[in-house]
Amino acid sequence: MRALVFGGTGMLGRQVVAEGRRRGASVLGLSRPQADVTDPDRLAWWVQCFRPQVVVNCAAFTAVDACEEKREHAFDVNGDGAGHTARAAATVGAHLLHVSTDYVFDGAATEPYREDAQTGPRSVYGRSKLDGERQALSYDKAAVVRTSWLFGPGGPNFAATMLRLIDGGTDPLRVVDDQVGCPTYTRYLARGLWELAALGPDGGATGVIHYRNREPVSWHGFASEIARSWRPAVEVLPVSTDEFPRPAPRPAYSVLAVERFESLAGRPVEPWIAGLQEYLDLVREQAGRP
Repeated sequence: MRALVFGGTGMLGRQVVAEGRRRGASVLGLSRPQADVTDPDRLAWWVQCFRPQVVVNCAAFTAVDACEEKREHAFDVNGDGAGHTARAAATVGAHLLHVSTDYVFDGAATEPYREDAQTGPRSVYGRSKLDGERQALSYDKAAVVRTSWLFGPGGPNFAATMLRLIDGGTDPLRVVDDQVGCPTYTRYLARGLWELAALGPDGGATGVIHYRNREPVSWHGFASEIARSWRPAVEVLPVSTDEFPRPAPRPAYSVLAVERFESLAGRPVEPWIAGLQEYLDLVREQAGRP
């Protein structure tokens, strides 16, 4: 299988490239300077040259708070960029996997969001990603894979931030306890994306598909597990969202229902706690820590 990965040097993109190569695929991961998704001619050139069977779009402007000030850029990358990617993939009939987010929901639910649940993003980031979903789905061989709370090696993420604060001497940590979602390990998501790629459009891997790890947890609960595994003496105190204001509003509840993915893949999604332990082991190894 030949696959082209836009955003291929980012936190998720690198894992997608690595997982594909482990599976014996011919994978080309492209950086933003090589293939900016806001440049449709450049995307078309790469697709025509490489002739992929699968295109994975991991490129995104994910700085949620910065999106509030850089609205035009957010929609250029997350919205129109998805459309450019879909049209490029369509020129060679490639299967498109476009990565989206739980932030397309308003967070008012009390049970996991199904793929057909009503959207209602509260932030510029969420609205720009929803626009990208609509543009990607204009292509009949596209799958929009919504996910949540990504963490893993090679990029900024919540787990890395907690480790930096802990190692910097912050004690206690104060973390919001009234936002609930599901952490997702990038290596596990990369595996899931390749399982969908193997199914292809004819195998049902089109439309909206939810993928995340289990079980739901608050940011405070996630931070508590990070601290327990990294430096157990550090105290993690719960605070409310009102006590920790941010420029962009976050959904209070953004748990994604994953029954469709599990049916397609024929397996349950992985527990995030196993991914966290693998991630922490990698950080320890890189830092030379026991």
